[in-house]
Amino acid sequence: METDTPANEIPWDEIIKKEARGIDDADLGEVQQITSDHVVTQKGILDKDWFHIPRNLVTGYDGNKLIFRVTKDEAESNYLRKERQVEDAEDDESETHIPLLEERLEPTTKVVVEQATIVKEPIKETKTVQVPLTHEELVIERKTVEDYRLTDEKPVESRTEIKIPLKREEVEVTKKSYVKEEIILKKKQVTETRTLTEELSSEKLAEES
Repeated sequence: METDTPANEIPWDEIIKKEARGIDDADLGEVQQITSDHVVTQKGILDKDWFHIPRNLVTGYDGNKLIFRVTKDEAESNYLRKERQVEDAEDDESETHIPLLEERLEPTTKVVVEQATIVKEPIKETKTVQVPLTHEELVIERKTVEDYRLTDEKPVESRTEIKIPLKREEVEVTKKSYVKEEIILKKKQVTETRTLTEELSSEKLAEES
């Protein structure tokens, strides 16, 4: 079941040839014309009755019938016209509304997620450092003894090796990681204006001679 359209939302250009009804479903004929102030309806085929009903009496439209706030008696008493009078009224009051259409650009925005990629990659480089190293060397000094001292030791009878420890430092390489720099990543909003170019259609009234 269709819902009635309120009077202020009625599509007036669509109700020509639609039924006109009053209170208690009174038959007010068929809509023939819409003027700025009135709705003109015709009832009957051979013996025609014409009603010239004020538009402010329209209460709704259900898609098939235009509803008026008027009884059958009120319509016949106040708004019934002769055919000639209706034609005269048409000459004085009739208006034809022709809508001219045009297309307009109505851009909208949507959020698209893109990926920004940063890459850390290894860099191989050769570095040279100077490392001071300490070592011990054997120094031989000779000292002449002027006063001979008596000793219980005997001179060696064969070749004898005497080992004396000598210390030295060697390089031992280790690798440690240090923070050399920090990269700070931030996001900021940037607004830019883009120009859209589209072909749009519109209508104009062309008069034929």
